[in-house]
Amino acid sequence: MVAKPQASVRATAPPGKRRSWTGWRFVAPFMVVFALVFLAPIAYSIYLSLFRTQLIGGTVFVGADNYLKALGDPQFWSAFGRVALFLVVQVPIMLFLALLVALAIDSGRLYGAGFFRISVFLPYAVPAVVATLMWGFMYGTRFGLVGNLNESFGLSLPDPLSPDLILASIGNIVTWEFVGYNMLILYSALRVVNPSLYEAAEIDGAGQYRIIWAIKLPALRGALLIATIFSIIGSFQLFNEPHILKTIAPNSVTTYFTPNVYAHSLSFAGQQFNYSATVAIVMGLITMVIAYVVQLRGMRKGV
Repeated sequence: MVAKPQASVRATAPPGKRRSWTGWRFVAPFMVVFALVFLAPIAYSIYLSLFRTQLIGGTVFVGADNYLKALGDPQFWSAFGRVALFLVVQVPIMLFLALLVALAIDSGRLYGAGFFRISVFLPYAVPAVVATLMWGFMYGTRFGLVGNLNESFGLSLPDPLSPDLILASIGNIVTWEFVGYNMLILYSALRVVNPSLYEAAEIDGAGQYRIIWAIKLPALRGALLIATIFSIIGSFQLFNEPHILKTIAPNSVTTYFTPNVYAHSLSFAGQQFNYSATVAIVMGLITMVIAYVVQLRGMRKGV
């Protein structure tokens, strides 16, 4: 009788322990980078927020005092109210424009749809710094487009960089930048709709508006939810546009114009690193809660 080779015996052994680490080897590089560039900064920010640097006594542990200070800080809540107003007004306008463009391109009746799609998406490829500087120049009443129009046609257009209009001007810049990005999300969702649904609706005598209302809009529910959540997060993170326009219109953009601008000013101008980290963490938590609530409401409506 010939004994079975040892390799055959090993082959019948449970491979669980040997295979359990295979997946981790593939994701290990990502996990390392994720820990270094995401988890570590958050942990360090939480650590900083628990301390306070004083002229007398140096850095001392204060626990939750910085968080209590942030919750009672009128400048922080003024900045939060400003971005909340920006979110309520700008995001619906931007998503509505993106929806119209996506529906127009998907209709198949738009001449030069490919060129139109690229043209609408192109502003998203422009860096935010360049876009803000470009629009800031056009907003200028002394050297920009607004000033040229006033001079050439004898107009008296309002100053887009005035304190009363600066938030609307920033909203225009952000809308110009991100309509194409959201359009692409919505258009991609429309492209996966089964064409047989359109054919069946046309056989039943449904017009284009009925097809949009009964087929396309329900198919866009998930994409609209994603675009809304991204837009909410982006609105609460508003920084580049007001920070750059501050050099052009210093009287209109304060050091606490948005929470991120406030945190930046505290850290780099006021040297209040601990309180700056606290403001950033509080704003991050508020953003996370609001985005999660919107996600839950959107998923319930989609059931």
